[in-house]
Amino acid sequence: MTAKRTPREVLAESRRRDSCEKRAKVLAFVDEMVDRGDAVTFAAVAKAAGVSNWLVYAEGVREHIEAARKRQEGQPRREAQVGRSSSAASLATDLELSKQQVRALRDERDHLKAALQRQLGHQLDQVANADLVARVDELTRQHEEITAERDALRRDKTDLEERLAETEEDLAAARSSLRRMIRAENVAPEGS
Repeated sequence: MTAKRTPREVLAESRRRDSCEKRAKVLAFVDEMVDRGDAVTFAAVAKAAGVSNWLVYAEGVREHIEAARKRQEGQPRREAQVGRSSSAASLATDLELSKQQVRALRDERDHLKAALQRQLGHQLDQVANADLVARVDELTRQHEEITAERDALRRDKTDLEERLAETEEDLAAARSSLRRMIRAENVAPEGS
């Protein structure tokens, strides 16, 4: 029987799986770009794979891209065949796409931040002060009851210890008396 996974474990597993899929996608695009003879750059790989720039610099991915770039150093580039004007236009397009992506990500961030603030505010509103005061009162009452019970148990313990001491004294006295009686019995038959 498998243990039930917590939402946190499910989310972590989903993120790990998503990360592995994105990394595999990036590595596949790097290999495709090398096969086509496209110039392999971090920005070009990120754009082609549709992932963020930080992922192409992540450990394990960065090394693969750098190795592909080293393999291409001795090979002629496609850009040299097309010319400089195409390269400048391509860079301008990349820059504009990056700006649009940054704007979209900022908008998404602001939207998520506002939603989180609303959610937290809603949760705080649900926990009213009256509920908190009632809980404190309940805990105070329970504390007083437990303290009274502890004090009663301590008194009972002290009484029992005193009774035990008295009983031990009575037992010692009874043993002493019994020894005297036994001696007296043992001595009496000899003298008669």
